[in-house]
Amino acid sequence: MQPLSHKIFITRLAAAVLCGLLMAGCQPEQQAASMPPAAPTVSVVTVQPQPVLLTTELPGRTSAYRIAEIRPQVNGLIQKRIFTEGTDVQAGDLLYQIDPAPFRAALKNAEAALVRSEANLPAIRSRTERYKELLADKAVSQQEYDDVAAALHQLEADIQYGKATVETARINLAYTRITAPISGRIGRSNVTEGAIVTAYQPVALATIQQLDPIYVDVPQSTTELLRLKRRLADGRLNRNDASQETVSLILPDSTAYPLAGVLQSQEVSVDPTTGSVTLRAVFPNPDSVLLPGMFVQTVIKEGVNQAAILVPQQGVSRDRKGNPTALIVDAESKTALRMLTVDRTVGDQWLVSAGLAPGDRVIVEGLKMLRPGTGVKAVPFNIGGAEPAAANPPAGGSN
Repeated sequence: MQPLSHKIFITRLAAAVLCGLLMAGCQPEQQAASMPPAAPTVSVVTVQPQPVLLTTELPGRTSAYRIAEIRPQVNGLIQKRIFTEGTDVQAGDLLYQIDPAPFRAALKNAEAALVRSEANLPAIRSRTERYKELLADKAVSQQEYDDVAAALHQLEADIQYGKATVETARINLAYTRITAPISGRIGRSNVTEGAIVTAYQPVALATIQQLDPIYVDVPQSTTELLRLKRRLADGRLNRNDASQETVSLILPDSTAYPLAGVLQSQEVSVDPTTGSVTLRAVFPNPDSVLLPGMFVQTVIKEGVNQAAILVPQQGVSRDRKGNPTALIVDAESKTALRMLTVDRTVGDQWLVSAGLAPGDRVIVEGLKMLRPGTGVKAVPFNIGGAEPAAANPPAGGSN
C-alpha cells in the first residue's frame, strides 16, 4: 500500500506544478487584454492659405501672322519665275515676270496720242482768242465763236484723257513685274514659265506667309470664360500683374517652346457649333520652329489665388458617389470626415475651394481602416521639400 500512496502523491504534485505554470503564462495575456489598444499614428498636413498662380492648359493651332495670295493684275504670258519655292522673300522682291512687250507698245501708243493732242492745243487756243476779239467787233457771228470755243474745250479734254491713258498704260506695264507685297516664306508655285494668266484670277500663283511673329488661336469654352470672370469679379483671382498676360507653349513632341507669347485679342462672338470663343496669342518665331497649322498646347495664366488651400492628393479620397472627401484630426485627436469641393490639381496637390479651413489637420498617411471618430496620434507629414508647381486646368477639363 505504501508504494501506491507514494505514486498518488507524486501525481498530485506534478499536476499542481503544471497548473502553476499555466496560470503564470496566462497572467501577461490577461494583463494585455485588460489594457486599452494604442492609438494609431497618422501623418497630417496642417492647412495654410498660400498664393498660387492658376493656369489653364488649352489646345491651340498656329496660323500665319500675315498671308498674301499672289495674283496677276493684268493678262499675259509668264516669261519667268524668279523665286525658289519654300524660301524667304522680302517685300518688293520680284516673283514673276509677265511678257511686257504688248504693254510697252500700249504705253507708246498712248504717249503718241497725247503728244498729238498737245500739238494742236496752241493753234486752237489762238484761234479762240482771235474769234473772241472779232466777236466784240461783230466781225464773226456768235455761232462761229461758240464752235471754236467748243473745239478748244474738246481738245483740252482729249489731252486729259490722253494723260490718263498714258498713266494706265504705265501702271499696266508695271504690273507685268509681280512682286512680293509682304516679307515671309513663299510656298510652291501653281504656274510655270509659259503659262497664260488672267487678271485677278481665282487661283493664286503662290502664297506668302509671314511666320515671325506667328499667331496661336486657342478655343476656350464659354463656361470656363464665365467662371474666370466670376473669380476676377469676386476678388478670388488677382490679375493686376502685366506678366500674367504671357502665354507658354508646349510643342507636339511634348517639349516646351522656349519663347513666351502674349494674349492679343479675344473673339467677340461665340462659335455656335462648339460653344467656345477664340483667344489669339502672338509668339515670336525667329527660327521658324512654329509652322502654320501646327497643333500645340497653350498654358494660359488666369491669375493668382492669394488664399489657396492645397492638400496632397493622397489625402483626398472619393465616396461611393465619387465626391471628394478627407479625414482630419480634430482638437480631441479624433478623426472627422469633411466633404470637399476641389477645383484642380496643382502639381501633386489638390486645390480645395470648399470643405477645409485654415488650421485643419488633414490625414495623408495612415488612412487604412480609419473611420470618423477614431482616436489617433498625429505627426507632421514630411512632404519631401517638393515645390508646388503651377496650377493645372480645373477638374473636369477645359475646352
